[in-house]
Amino acid sequence: MADARVGRLASQHHDAARDAAEPPPVSYGVLGRLLGFHLRRSQTAVAAHVMERVSPEDAITPGLFGALEVIAANEGLAQSDLAKAMGVDRSSIVKAIDQLEARSLIQRLPSDRDRRRHRLCLTPAGRATCARLRERFLAQEAVFLQARLSAEEVETLMGLLERLHGAADPASLA
Repeated sequence: MADARVGRLASQHHDAARDAAEPPPVSYGVLGRLLGFHLRRSQTAVAAHVMERVSPEDAITPGLFGALEVIAANEGLAQSDLAKAMGVDRSSIVKAIDQLEARSLIQRLPSDRDRRRHRLCLTPAGRATCARLRERFLAQEAVFLQARLSAEEVETLMGLLERLHGAADPASLA
C-alpha cells in the first residue's frame, strides 16, 4: 500500500513538473510565410519598446504621435487630408483628433476657403509636446534598431518598405 502511495505521489510530482514547464511553441501556420504578418509583428515590437520608455506624462500611442507629427509638418491640414495621409478612415481620424484636442495639443480652426471644413493646427503645448516626443521616439527607435540591424541594413529595410507602401497607392500602379 505504501508503494502505491509513493507511486501516486511520484506521478503527481511528474504531472506538476510537466505543467510548470514551458508550453510548446505556438505554430503560426501559413502566417510565417506572409510579409504582412512579419511587418505587423515588427511594428508591434518597435512600438512596445518605444512605449516602455516614453515618460508617463507624455504617454501617447504611436498612432496619436503620428497624427500629431503630420499636423506639425502640415499646419492647417484638413481632417480628411490627415485621414488620407495616415491611411485611416475619417471616423478613426475624428477619434484621434478628439483625443489630441482634449489634451490641448491641437485645435480645429475654420477653413478660410470652406466653412464646412476645419484646418488642424498645433497649440503651443502641442508644439512643445511634439518636439519632445519626436526626440524620444527617434532615439528609442534607433536603440531598438541598432541592437538588431546594422546601419546599412536599416537603410535597405527603409528603402524596401517605402517601395512597398508606395506601391499600395493606386496611382502608383498605373
